[in-house]
Amino acid sequence: MDGDDTPQTIPEPKSPPRTAEVAAFLAARMCHDFISPASAIVSGLDLLDDPNAQDMKEDAMNLIAGSARKLTDLLAFTRVAFGASASAETFDPRELAKLAGGVFNHMRAQLEWQVDAPSLNKPAARLLMNLAQMAGQALPTGGTATIRAVAEGGSIAIAVEAVGPRARLRPEVLRGLAGEALGEGLHGHWVQAYYVHLFTADAGGRLFADVGEEKVTFVATVPA
Repeated sequence: MDGDDTPQTIPEPKSPPRTAEVAAFLAARMCHDFISPASAIVSGLDLLDDPNAQDMKEDAMNLIAGSARKLTDLLAFTRVAFGASASAETFDPRELAKLAGGVFNHMRAQLEWQVDAPSLNKPAARLLMNLAQMAGQALPTGGTATIRAVAEGGSIAIAVEAVGPRARLRPEVLRGLAGEALGEGLHGHWVQAYYVHLFTADAGGRLFADVGEEKVTFVATVPA
C-alpha cells in the first residue's frame, strides 16, 4: 500500500467548553487586562522609593496617575461587560457611553456613540460594551468604531462598525461568536467572543459578524 492509500485519522471536533472552563478563561482574560496598569503603578512607586532616581519623580507620578486611570476605567467597564453590575437590570446609554469612552481613551481607535434608545436591558448593555471593545481591538493601527442601537418594537437592534486601515478580526473571535470551541489562537480573545455568544443566545437574541476590506461589522438583536 503506497502512502496515498494510508487511512487518515480525522480529529473529532472539539465540544463546547464547560461552564467552569469558561469562567476560568474569563478570569484569566480580566487578570491579563488588569495586570499591565497595576504593574505600572508598582513600577512608579518603586521609582519614587529609589534614592538614585529622584530626578525621575515627575515621570513616576505621571506613570502612576495614567496607570491608575486606565485600571479604574477597565474595572468600571468590566463590571458591566462581564459582571453582574450589582442589581441593575436597565442601563442609561449615556452612562454606557462614558464606560466605553474610558476604555477607548487607552486605544488607538476613536469611538463614535450613536445609541438612540432611552434605556437598555442587561443583555443589550453587555452586547454594546463587549462589541464596542471588540471593535476597538479590531483596529490595531487606529480608525473609528461606530456604535449604533435602536429600539424597534419588541427588540433592540445593534450595529457596530470598525473602519480603519488593517481592520481585522482574529479567527478565534469568529469561532467564539459562532459558539465554537477554541482551536488555535489566544484564549483571551476567544473567550470574550464565546461569552458574548452565550449570553446573547440565552437572551433569545441573534448575532452576526462580517469582515470586509478595512471594515469589521457586528450586527445583533435582542429582545427589549
